[in-house]
Amino acid sequence: MRGLALYARSRRAPTALGAAVAATAIAWLLAMVFSDTGEVSSTVLALTVLLLVVVVTATLGGPDDALDRTAARPWGWLRAAHLASALGCMLALLPATLLTGTRFGPFGCVVRDTAGLLGLTALGAVTIGTARAWFLPLGWTLGAAAFPGAGTAGEALTWQTQAPDSRPAVAVAAVLAVAGTAAYVGRGPRPRTSSENV
Repeated sequence: MRGLALYARSRRAPTALGAAVAATAIAWLLAMVFSDTGEVSSTVLALTVLLLVVVVTATLGGPDDALDRTAARPWGWLRAAHLASALGCMLALLPATLLTGTRFGPFGCVVRDTAGLLGLTALGAVTIGTARAWFLPLGWTLGAAAFPGAGTAGEALTWQTQAPDSRPAVAVAAVLAVAGTAAYVGRGPRPRTSSENV
């Protein structure tokens, strides 16, 4: 148990959890004040999930790149548990608003957007490093919010803002979630360059 606590602290998980709770509360308050309907729009939901994923991104890499590559620890299992815990925390925060008058939902969209964007940021951590991993979800989500798509290709490209029954949107989110998880569990975050360590 002590090892898991040290792992969580080294990844700044308690700080990230507090920031995620605060971000969800602020987004919920803003939605409650400025929204006339009970359920927020798909764009607001996607942007809120994006905010939570950006907070989680900082936890995907540790302070010592060499330690993350040592064979002394079962890193694959730790990374898988890390992503599952992050997903679970985010899926607990947003659906909690379903009990209030201002809701982040439907639940299917929450699961789809959270899993897809978390997978995308995990892919970013593997390919461009933890410090820049949030660039990919940010760019794709802002594009989807600005240019809503129609048709199969449009729904696939703007999957974050589509209806919960959109099959292309679910397929893209599932592919990103699986690919990001597999890459992150198998390889871990890309080591920092000397300029990133400064």
